[in-house]
Amino acid sequence: MKHLASILPFVLLAASSTLAQTPIPPGIRQADQAEAQTDKNIPPPATRHAHLDLARLSQDADDLARIAQTIPPDVAGIQKGLLPKDTIEKLKQIEKLSKQLRKQLSP
Repeated sequence: MKHLASILPFVLLAASSTLAQTPIPPGIRQADQAEAQTDKNIPPPATRHAHLDLARLSQDADDLARIAQTIPPDVAGIQKGLLPKDTIEKLKQIEKLSKQLRKQLSP
C-alpha cells in the first residue's frame, strides 16, 4: 500500500502532462483565426449619444433637480412628526426621471 501511495503522484503527473499535449483539431484553429480576422473588420457599434434629444435631456435634468431640492424640507417635517402627502409622489417622480435620464445616456 505504501508503494502505491508513493507511485500515485508520478502517475498523476504523467497523465496530466499527456493531457496538456493533446493537439488542437485543425477545424478549431481555423475557426479561431477566422474569428480574429472578422473582429478586425467589424466597425464599432454606433453610439446612442448621436441621437440624444438635448432639449429633453436638459428638461428632465432640471425637473429632477427641482424636485430633489424639495425633499430635505419634507424630511425635516417627518422628523417633527409631519409627513407631507406628496413626498411619496415626489420620490416616485424622482425615480422615474432618473430612469429616463439613465436610459437616454446609456450606450
